[in-house]
Amino acid sequence: MPTEPDPADRPPLRRRLVPVVALLLLAPWAAECSWGGFALDDFLPVVIFLGPMYGGAAILIRETARHLGAGWPTIVLLAAAFGVLQAGLVDQSLFNSGYLNDTQYADTRAAAEASLVPGLGFSLRQAFDYVGNHILLTICAPIVFVESFLGAKRRLRPWLGRQGLAVVAVVYLLGSLLIFASEEGRKNFLASPLQLAFATAVVLTLVATALLPRWRRPHPRRVRRVPHPLWVGLLVVVVHFGTDLTPGWAGVVIALALAATVGAVIAYLSGGARWGQRHVLAAGSASVVSAAAFAYLVPPYSPASPAAALAGDVAVTVITVALVGGAWWRSGAGRRPATTLAATPVS
Repeated sequence: MPTEPDPADRPPLRRRLVPVVALLLLAPWAAECSWGGFALDDFLPVVIFLGPMYGGAAILIRETARHLGAGWPTIVLLAAAFGVLQAGLVDQSLFNSGYLNDTQYADTRAAAEASLVPGLGFSLRQAFDYVGNHILLTICAPIVFVESFLGAKRRLRPWLGRQGLAVVAVVYLLGSLLIFASEEGRKNFLASPLQLAFATAVVLTLVATALLPRWRRPHPRRVRRVPHPLWVGLLVVVVHFGTDLTPGWAGVVIALALAATVGAVIAYLSGGARWGQRHVLAAGSASVVSAAAFAYLVPPYSPASPAAALAGDVAVTVITVALVGGAWWRSGAGRRPATTLAATPVS
């Protein structure tokens, strides 16, 4: 169970709420706007409408890991569980082959159906994209940005106690119910009992794995040399480029193999004594940087004028540069080697 932080170690409430609010707002923006999904005038409605669900999930995942003294393996696994929960049970886009029919991405349906899983009726390619984007964009990148802006002493500490977590949990549940009940969210589609049972089983398995005690113990390795943070970020960018090499099952296999290999390499390197917060920032922010770069090449969900679409893409670039630049500068203040993949337990 999460433990209550020692009140003597707590900063004032205002200081603890600032990163919470930042994560609440940043998660929906990174998830839906950072890759060009919406024009500039839609940014605020997206953040308000999706903030309770996306932001609430990011806060709960981050706080659960930090309360338990766990590190990034727990966060990534819980983020994957959220991705399956969101796409499989809440908006059910994972099982709804026509989910994007009313958007400018309707033509992706044929490519998605080239990798349908027999008996379960979902595209493994779409599952990789949906869940992978939730892991990288919705959860991990926003957490990395917000934590990088904090001082080293606050970076791995919980921000909320039990009451605060309860409030965020209610906000998240209400936000998810809103999407489930909304015509624009679930689009009046309901998955089959088998599909719902499958998604539920995957979510529970991922959560159980994320909460294993082994993630709460550091696993230092004798990594003699850790590359520059920019090379770590480049590894993540390679996955982004490699996922679209070829369609169908071959493309899915390549994407999964690339993601697993890069994840394993980063997990190994993170055990080095010289692995620092800037390495974490590079690994966590590379997905947003890649998304922002490609935003100019993809259309928003709904038709928009060229000027409005371009304004949104430029805004994405400006926000991304500000986030990465500010986090890079802040994470270098009073720099010292960061912990390994497991964080320091909270007493």
